[in-house]
Amino acid sequence: MPLTPVEIRHIQLKRGLFGYRKPAVHRMMEDIAESFEAVWRDRAQVSERAEELETEVARHLELESLLRSTLVSAESASKDIKEHARREADMIVTEANAEARKVLRDAVAEKEQLMGDVRRVQALLRSALAVVDESHPAPTLTIDVSESPSGDGPMAVPEWAPGPPVTHPRPVSLPTRLETDDVRKLAG
Repeated sequence: MPLTPVEIRHIQLKRGLFGYRKPAVHRMMEDIAESFEAVWRDRAQVSERAEELETEVARHLELESLLRSTLVSAESASKDIKEHARREADMIVTEANAEARKVLRDAVAEKEQLMGDVRRVQALLRSALAVVDESHPAPTLTIDVSESPSGDGPMAVPEWAPGPPVTHPRPVSLPTRLETDDVRKLAG
């Protein structure tokens, strides 16, 4: 069992036959007690420091564990966020493609409808022209523009007009009109 410095100071050595030199032994005992006291203090300080270090190591281990779990959680959250963003992007692309296909289908349908309307209008024009051609053959109008006998302007004489020629005091400008041939070009 270890002795404390106080116990060493109070040790009573038994005397033998010739005894011992008391002052030298007492001095030696005092030196041993002081030495042992210094070792005892150092041991206490080392023990205290060891406890502090053990506490700090435990705290660091706990912190490391917390950091590991936080890192794992962050990696998992990052992976989940990336996966969610990828799914959302895929969904947006799919919706955009579906919308583009719908717009294209609508445009094609509208084009087909317009082409059908154009074909119907062309057919109506052809049938109207056919009816007009059957009932009234296209007249030919020839206008002879010459100076009137009185000298006051040109004179227009249509071929089919009976009676005297019509004189105009100013020059004749013929209005542009749509010929039957032009209508046929539009119809088909």
